[in-house]
Amino acid sequence: MANGTQCPACRGKGYLIDRTGELCVAKACRCNDDCSKCGGSGRVFVEKDGYTYASTCSCRAMAQRVVRFNQARLPARSGLSFDDFLPQNHDQELAHAAAMTTAKRYRPEEPSKGFIVSGPVGTGKTHLLCATLQYLTMELGVVARYVEISFLFSEIRKGFSEGRSGLDAIQPLIDTDVLAIDELGKGRCSPFELDTLDELIARRYNANRTTLFATNFSLAAEDPRAPKGYHDPAAKLASNLLRDRVGERIYSRLHEMCHMVQFPAGTQDWRRQDDKQHR
Repeated sequence: MANGTQCPACRGKGYLIDRTGELCVAKACRCNDDCSKCGGSGRVFVEKDGYTYASTCSCRAMAQRVVRFNQARLPARSGLSFDDFLPQNHDQELAHAAAMTTAKRYRPEEPSKGFIVSGPVGTGKTHLLCATLQYLTMELGVVARYVEISFLFSEIRKGFSEGRSGLDAIQPLIDTDVLAIDELGKGRCSPFELDTLDELIARRYNANRTTLFATNFSLAAEDPRAPKGYHDPAAKLASNLLRDRVGERIYSRLHEMCHMVQFPAGTQDWRRQDDKQHR
């Protein structure tokens, strides 16, 4: 703001986020129109090594960051702040730290390792994915995208009926700097689903792009309680192991691409906790 005080609308962030329909939607705050740094011109002058350079003011960069946040397509019901994630156990603390490290140490020229977080429903996995993408897009201007895996498969099938290939659907996800894939392992584990997922992850793996994952399935290598014949197709579909759900090839690559964190089975469902508080 022109007088140097903090904008009461955005609290100094320079942007506002609304929840419209199924998505979070950002817009630049009006305080950017009366910027105290550039006086609304959009240009600032920086001195370096005895020379003065004209540079784009941060208030103008905000417009691009808003576009990138909206292109990320973050779900409306998810939390967006690292501060709002309140760990209940050591593993949630580890996941919180991994997400913040991924976000705050990200450099386009040297993409950081991603993370995969596993745990019961309602334990904040999607929250961490979205908080990471919110920081990357709005604070660093990174090109990012969130996708829930079953919606991706549905969109590809829809594309087939319109004459488009599966690669047409996943190419934007291959190219984005940071991709968050939610509900990994969900679905029918059909050859179509596994081939699609394998191509997407393989291409991002080969391009060394940062990828984040959340899953309800266990990250354990195997289940010692599994009965004989556990690895036949029907048993794999019923398996609670991510390794069985996505296959050995994808599972192996996840270990190199990501920090692995698993929440304990008894981690509290925050949604049920909220219900109790409301009652």
